[in-house]
Amino acid sequence: MKEVSRKEEIIKTAAKLFKEKGYSAVTMRDIATAMGIKAASLYNHITSKQDILKTIIISLAEEFTQGMENIKSSNVSSLNKLKEVITLHISITSQNTYGMASLNNDWMHLEEQLPYYLELRSNYENEFRTILNEGIGNKEFANSDVEVMLFSMLSTLRSLYIWIPKKDDLNSEELSNSLSHILINGINK
Repeated sequence: MKEVSRKEEIIKTAAKLFKEKGYSAVTMRDIATAMGIKAASLYNHITSKQDILKTIIISLAEEFTQGMENIKSSNVSSLNKLKEVITLHISITSQNTYGMASLNNDWMHLEEQLPYYLELRSNYENEFRTILNEGIGNKEFANSDVEVMLFSMLSTLRSLYIWIPKKDDLNSEELSNSLSHILINGINK
């Protein structure tokens, strides 16, 4: 098992606090107190609270981007690509619910990295849209409004960080299968 570095420990602690209080309400002193160290000690490992936020959000956005690139380049049907996107969200979210809260709720606090993050997000949504359009074109999906489909699916997938921690017995594969079925087929009998 990989040993967690002090910087990684700071980032995880900060992500938890950001989820609980919101980025703006958390101070470096709060992070240090939660870790049982002096605030000055944090600066031996990180440069600022903004640096922590950037690390959390950009690393997750890049992980989603890389995952989407792998899915898009695969030689599977649009339906299977869509299932893989759902699995990607479940996998990343279940491994980092606190970071996902920052990704969803605190991204607007990014400073220099905001344009880069917005580009990653836009590209991800465009790739998702492309999968949906290809599925419609291949007659794998109903010919519905792609924007409504995208909004419905991403709203659910982006809010998984709220729901997953409440599931003590989470089985990622079962959740992926069930969520894929509901998001793709609806609840019709």
